[in-house]
Amino acid sequence: MIDDPLSDVLRLAEVHSVVAGGFYASGEWAIHFPPPDKVKFFGVVRGQGWIRFDDGSPPVRLGPGDVILLAAARGFTLASAPDAIGVEASGIFAGRKDAFASVGAASSSDHEVMQVGGHFSPNTSYSPLLMDVLPPFIHVHGESSEARALQWILQHLVKEREGLPGAALATSQLGLLLFVQALRAHLASGAVLKASWLRAATDARVAPVLRLMHGEPARAWRLEELARSAAMSRTGFATHFKAVAGESPLAYLARWRMHLAERALRRGEATVGELARTLGYASESAFSHAFKRIVGESPKHYGERYRDDGPSGDLRVPMRTGQAPLA
Repeated sequence: MIDDPLSDVLRLAEVHSVVAGGFYASGEWAIHFPPPDKVKFFGVVRGQGWIRFDDGSPPVRLGPGDVILLAAARGFTLASAPDAIGVEASGIFAGRKDAFASVGAASSSDHEVMQVGGHFSPNTSYSPLLMDVLPPFIHVHGESSEARALQWILQHLVKEREGLPGAALATSQLGLLLFVQALRAHLASGAVLKASWLRAATDARVAPVLRLMHGEPARAWRLEELARSAAMSRTGFATHFKAVAGESPLAYLARWRMHLAERALRRGEATVGELARTLGYASESAFSHAFKRIVGESPKHYGERYRDDGPSGDLRVPMRTGQAPLA
């Protein structure tokens, strides 16, 4: 199967999911969470409730099967009523041994509400690739047709928390699947993303062009070639691409090359000269100049500062998930 731009970026950023568990609730209950530094998610397996943000925006009702993604650094409260005062999440989830905590009058055998949650994290070097492009709040309603796949994922996430063999790996993969499905559902709802690589990767005309550029990043792509692949005129394509991606096609290509170069330099897998050749630059100096212009420092200094020993990925240019507190 041919890779797609969203998969390429998620692999490049080494996005992984942690499904922390969840909670049972009954009666009156409320849990306050601090501003997240990751993309958090919650799914309502059973029951209903509310989410209220610390910034004073109107509370939002959550129903059975609902899934929410939270990408903004703002505190929030999950509760049985929109005005309920929350207990700090750290006091509920820190140090617990069970996958699910009990809140309010609930017990594992007698509860009205069941939610599962966790977070998604990219490699620190690529955090802006994810955090800066996602909507601050995505809410997929359980009664929508797009939510059916998410409900299947939620049910399996709960089952995996029972300690089945391979549960840590299974929950990580299910968590990433939930992330992708929630994005698909958000797009299917007609919501418009801000101009970014994510909007470009989901645009019917631009996504095939990104596949070409990602597939052959070293090729000297010309605007005319890319426009033809999108079945558009040169001018129309350039205008449309910038409107959805926030930059011109050739600027996007140059930035993608530098993302690949950053990965290789951090991994110590290629010299500056080798990267220049594999990424389509005529000389080492031309590559170094482009890298410094886009990244802000020379490739040599970048490699010295950020080199790491993480696992190797599987991108075309040599480049290079366990239980945690719910909060």
